[in-house]
Amino acid sequence: MRTLVVIPTFNERATLERAVSGALAAGADVSVLVVDDGSPDGTGALADRIAAAEPRVEALHRPGKMGLGSAYRLGFRWGMDRGFDAFCEMDADLSHDPCDLPRLLAALDSADVVIASRYVPGGRVVDWPRRRVLLSRGGNRYVRLVTGIPVTDATAGYRAYRRAVLEALDLGSIRSEGYSFQVEMVLRSWRSGFRVVEVPITFTERQEGASKISRGIVGEALWRVLVWGVHGPRSADRVHPDSVVAGSPRPR
Repeated sequence: MRTLVVIPTFNERATLERAVSGALAAGADVSVLVVDDGSPDGTGALADRIAAAEPRVEALHRPGKMGLGSAYRLGFRWGMDRGFDAFCEMDADLSHDPCDLPRLLAALDSADVVIASRYVPGGRVVDWPRRRVLLSRGGNRYVRLVTGIPVTDATAGYRAYRRAVLEALDLGSIRSEGYSFQVEMVLRSWRSGFRVVEVPITFTERQEGASKISRGIVGEALWRVLVWGVHGPRSADRVHPDSVVAGSPRPR
């Protein structure tokens, strides 16, 4: 499959080159699109230099911070217009290890959505303070309780989609950002009957820069998840009998 890895950036100059080169190493059919939100540290200019030297890399520039969800929507549309078959989300700060990308793509052979999960058996988090771990685990439990989706890491930002999923989800109708964007995408995929699987990863706290999490992002996720839980099925049996979550991908 021709795969596009979309990497949103804001002040990621210190780690961008390693993230891009790691993603490209996943295979000859893998390309990278950097979507930079006007980084004042020169990330956008660096992305342009990388793209000028590597034909499998492109860079898009936005005038300022416009949100994670809108960056991915822009990247997905860009890739769909150019005929890509699969799409990956990956952070530029190396908390998402590019070496895990081949495993995500391999799982996509027999699934429609693959989540790189911190919380399935074999997954773990390194160098996060206990408070951050509790917030993340608690948020994911809240998502499962309210919506019924049997995903252990619905807020994970490292994942892969088949093109058919993005075509079916109507990206223009998705307005959420941050964690709620990640939840909405996998929730809609599951409710639409697509096969969703989780593969374990080791998530490592970023070594450079600062986290983009804020109270506003957390608050948006809480109320949006509540709304989605009220309006929608809570059982896989009522969604689609072929939906699979948190296990080995079912043969197609």
